[in-house]
Amino acid sequence: MSEISSLAINSVRQSKAAWCRFITGNDTGSTGSHQAGFYIPKCASTLLFDKPGKKGENKEKTVKIKWQNDFTTESCMKYYGQGTRNEYRITRFGHGFPFLQDDNVGDLLIIAKFTEEDYVGYVLSSDEDIDEFFAYFNLAPDETNQLIDVAGTIKPDEKIAHLLQTFISHFSNFPETKQMAQGARDCYNKAYNVTESELKTSPDKILLNWVDTEYRLFKYMEEKVYADMISHPFESVDTFVQVANEVLNRRKSRAGKSLEHHLANIFTHNKLVFEEQAITEDKKKPDFLFPNSECYHNMQFPAENLIVLGAKTTCKDRWRQVLNEADRVEVKYLFTLQQGISKNQLKEMKDSHLTLVVPHKYITDFPTEYQSEIKDLAGFIHMVRESQEHLPKYYLLH
Repeated sequence: MSEISSLAINSVRQSKAAWCRFITGNDTGSTGSHQAGFYIPKCASTLLFDKPGKKGENKEKTVKIKWQNDFTTESCMKYYGQGTRNEYRITRFGHGFPFLQDDNVGDLLIIAKFTEEDYVGYVLSSDEDIDEFFAYFNLAPDETNQLIDVAGTIKPDEKIAHLLQTFISHFSNFPETKQMAQGARDCYNKAYNVTESELKTSPDKILLNWVDTEYRLFKYMEEKVYADMISHPFESVDTFVQVANEVLNRRKSRAGKSLEHHLANIFTHNKLVFEEQAITEDKKKPDFLFPNSECYHNMQFPAENLIVLGAKTTCKDRWRQVLNEADRVEVKYLFTLQQGISKNQLKEMKDSHLTLVVPHKYITDFPTEYQSEIKDLAGFIHMVRESQEHLPKYYLLH
């Protein structure tokens, strides 16, 4: 764990309230919007004020925010309630504030409250730091832009809580990642009567709901497995550290693999032909190869009908890993849950012939001029289906 992620985690743990979200192009002005400061959703209003703002009135207070455990800004917490406005913002960061640049798009912003006038702020830029933070608080990427559940309490939805509890009742320890992902899908699909048609018409929405459900299921499982262990004093500091590392490592490894499992299930329901972890050159293994490795290694198979897709929950640092996983394929695709990336990185991706695939509702988090070049999951599935519909049938028998 890096020093900055450790500081951020400890600050949130010790705070009275904390909130996080990805920095967007609207924040930095790269979308052409010049908004004042960071927008805070109404569900997180207690981060700013002890009482909600009243419509028809503006209010504000001056606070100190210590950033990265390094420097302090005298900033302003504001509620705009006059006229048609009804919103909260944190403004006034001073000249030279380093975290409102285009390169900060996609970074994770964290604000923690200690007193009514004293706050800390952190900006995590690397994939590893963001993963560490999410893993510690067991946050799904879609659970940002709201108050962080510092205590780790579970807020079950009545429709699905019983199904999740029934699933974990069959296990005394963590099931394999694939089994956990399947359990989350089964619980969600049953609770909300998901039809085969929805898996084809709304894959972006369904995928995010599966991911969120699995995070909730994982929290239940953790409580069950570790309940007895944490109810007694640890024998030593070494034992405590060992258990803590075990928990965090399991959370991080599960998150990446479960995304692949959910995508594979979506592709299967959409009747696409694909192979997971197919071997290409030099024993490289792209996450998804369409149609399969047999076609890939058949030099008579047209290269333009080969499609490679990587899958990474965050990709600010890791996107380059996808570029060299299949030499026959010029344009690579990368599915990510990352919410926003800077113009500089998007240009690098474009120059490297990499196309992003993100859940549909995340597209507006990216700079306007690049939004048309980003695919949502439904669009990617449609592209693959069209490619495979024109192939000789004997290629698709495997």
